[in-house]
Amino acid sequence: MTSKESPAPQQSDPGLAQGWCTLAALHGRIQTHIERVLQAAHGLSVREFSVLDVLSRQHTGEGGHLRMQQLAEAVVLSQSATTRLVNRLEERSLLVRYLCPPDRRGIYTDVTGAGRKLLDQARPTHDSALREALEKANKRLELSPLVSAVRSLAKAAETND
Repeated sequence: MTSKESPAPQQSDPGLAQGWCTLAALHGRIQTHIERVLQAAHGLSVREFSVLDVLSRQHTGEGGHLRMQQLAEAVVLSQSATTRLVNRLEERSLLVRYLCPPDRRGIYTDVTGAGRKLLDQARPTHDSALREALEKANKRLELSPLVSAVRSLAKAAETND
């Protein structure tokens, strides 16, 4: 193929596109429900909860903290969105940032005592809202197989723990 030739067009795969749309619909329904419940009960967004949760699970003593880039990857946000989110959580005294001792250019992020307390209070609310959203989604024929897949993944994760 010369540089002027274009690659052969890919065949359309409507089933793949429909599967992706169904997965996105399930995600949107779950996230919207959890957002509403967490916000009402604890003043936390889903993203804020995710940041606190990821950081609390990563903290295993010295070296268990996350750099901002690692945190952004873990919660699937851009670095700038993660920075804004961490700023808001830090203003609420739920997170703290500090310089990485071996590399003074790096910044670690960690959950404060107040952040851990709020997370401990919010985790049962989050989990209950997740179960509720999955139960509701499971009643929809097109979403039921995805709900089954999520539950299977949860069981596999429990087995690996």
